[in-house]
Amino acid sequence: MSGIDYWQMEKHADTRPRRVFPPDGPAYWLGSGLMLAAVAAGFPTFLDPGILTGPAVMNGSARGTALVVLTVAVPILALCMYLTRRGNVRALIGWLGVTAYLLYNALMFVFATPFNQLFLLYIAMLSLAIFSLIAILAQLDHRQLRKRILPGMPVRGIAIYVWVIVALNLIAWLATIVPAMFAQTPAAFLEETGLTTNPVYVQDLSFWLLLMAVAGVWLWRRKVWGYLIAGSVLAMWVLESVSIAADQWFGHMADPASPIASVNMAWAFTYLAIVGIVPLFYFLRNVEAQ
Repeated sequence: MSGIDYWQMEKHADTRPRRVFPPDGPAYWLGSGLMLAAVAAGFPTFLDPGILTGPAVMNGSARGTALVVLTVAVPILALCMYLTRRGNVRALIGWLGVTAYLLYNALMFVFATPFNQLFLLYIAMLSLAIFSLIAILAQLDHRQLRKRILPGMPVRGIAIYVWVIVALNLIAWLATIVPAMFAQTPAAFLEETGLTTNPVYVQDLSFWLLLMAVAGVWLWRRKVWGYLIAGSVLAMWVLESVSIAADQWFGHMADPASPIASVNMAWAFTYLAIVGIVPLFYFLRNVEAQ
């Protein structure tokens, strides 16, 4: 082979697009384990009425969450992992989003349900979700991901949407927390839940809302971490809205007299899930599939 031919081969190889994510590695094993743990924890949570021992409304809410885990999150996770293995970048964003959703709700199973026979399965689900996220972030090629983002990405519109959702959640949570801190019975808002604190407030205020606020800034500035985090959490928010709609519905059916869950809230979060599909669609539309 002549020197010119060799140089031409090298030049061609250098211009060929590299994969954003490899077709194998620990993320796939951890993701598969996460699916198994989610199914093993979700089926008895949903089907066995003797497993959950909390108030009826909270038991119903946990069953609604388990149903979404089983019928929506796990199948989407399996599909996203399969498509990512085939080189689909949009599926990689979905994989991250579903894993984040499972992490969020594994924490809910651990801290919002009384200790039961499924505790170690909930812990396995939580641990595998955490290490799945770490493995995905460690294996993906951030430079190649940046090259898959199209210049038409509406970063400002999506960032504003992210900040609006963060602000609305922050206002809603603080509207309950701040008055309770100065009340004679600070934990009155937890009555009928069987909880000593609210794990939703803990998660959102300590991590998720701050993460998304910062991700919105990064997205506005077209930083790769902004694309990665904002896109995955947009997917997570759609799933979580569906999940809350289900847990509100099942919670209300379990105890119609309880103020903790209502049909109106189930419909409200159904609408929020539909609304959330719009920015997610425009985000994924501006990511090259391959």
